[in-house]
Amino acid sequence: MVTVVRAYGLHIVIFVDDHRPAHFHVFGDGQAKIDLLGPGGPPVLLWSENMTKAEVPRAMRTVTEQQSLLLQQWEPIHGRLD
Repeated sequence: MVTVVRAYGLHIVIFVDDHRPAHFHVFGDGQAKIDLLGPGGPPVLLWSENMTKAEVPRAMRTVTEQQSLLLQQWEPIHGRLD
């Protein structure tokens, strides 16, 4: 597990033994899985568990803001997306 971003009380991580499509796990009080390239480009929440009502939008906003950086971090671990 590689922590890529820490922001707003959240940890955004990549699991090195994970799979495509490009996605990240976000940990706060609970956790969420966010597809980085959802349909049409913007990130898409796949699921969340035990996150507060405030954490889910914060996680989505943070992943959206950091989308380019997160893609750059995904490729060395899991390969190009094309």
